[in-house]
Amino acid sequence: MSKEKTWRAVALVGATASGKSRLAMDLCEGTDRLIICCDSVQVYRGLDIGSAKPTEEERRLVRHAMLDCCNLPDRFSAMRWASQALAHIRSENAQGRIPLIVGGSGFYLRALLEGFADIPEESRAVRAMLRLQLREQGIEALYRELCICDPCLAKALQPRDTQRIMRALSVFKSTGIPLSTWQKRPHSKPAVVCPVFVLECPRPVLRERIAERFHAMLDAGWLREVHWLSSFALDEDHPARRAVGYRQLLAYVEGKLSLDEAIRDGITATRRYAKRQGTWFRHQTRGAVFGSAAELVSGLRKALAL
Repeated sequence: MSKEKTWRAVALVGATASGKSRLAMDLCEGTDRLIICCDSVQVYRGLDIGSAKPTEEERRLVRHAMLDCCNLPDRFSAMRWASQALAHIRSENAQGRIPLIVGGSGFYLRALLEGFADIPEESRAVRAMLRLQLREQGIEALYRELCICDPCLAKALQPRDTQRIMRALSVFKSTGIPLSTWQKRPHSKPAVVCPVFVLECPRPVLRERIAERFHAMLDAGWLREVHWLSSFALDEDHPARRAVGYRQLLAYVEGKLSLDEAIRDGITATRRYAKRQGTWFRHQTRGAVFGSAAELVSGLRKALAL
């Protein structure tokens, strides 16, 4: 690392609805600082309400990057996010500024800070075959197959994690090498110094915020957005289709659930997702600083100062 330029950023992460965006706005408003959004749904153009994407007014007040990077039905990935986020960090550093990375997609942040194995592209024919197999046999059959060809990775996945199971099988069938083996191979690591701050929120408060925000999004026209998303007829494993909240409301739009059931399931799924995010940041962010907004703000300001 000493032979190459070291780039600098600061990350503010945490569970959905924990207040990250508000704290970030408070830190950056009135400055020329850039917020790099770290969200696997906000990268899609048109998925605005359900992803809690910064409003036009917020974008006028503070510069934002990594929003609306991808047009459906295209897919975005953690690798693409990391590459583009690094370009923003380099540009900001060259102008004497440290950007603030804000979001809840821990896998995206890890891709930036730890790098990616150089995995060859998956075969489109293999992907198409797996999608057909998924429709005909269900995710349980695919998971059983993964247990045979890549037991190491299968053990680390939930049996119904369609997106990651499909990815692992596609890599294996395309390359003949298990994804877990690819991931263990040495790979380049971007030279990014990035202290991580994790915003915590009491669980009862977070549960209430999630329910209130879900209903507020519906009042703001979220269902119109979901109808639009449904018009693309995306594959079941597409990340946009599987996004928490969107997935449950799509089930309503497509006649599989009543609206009340979809809302109930969506709120429950969002709460579970927030719990998983908390677990991820506790175990996957070594050296991170945890605390409330009041406890973190001083440290954040110091880290962002050149």
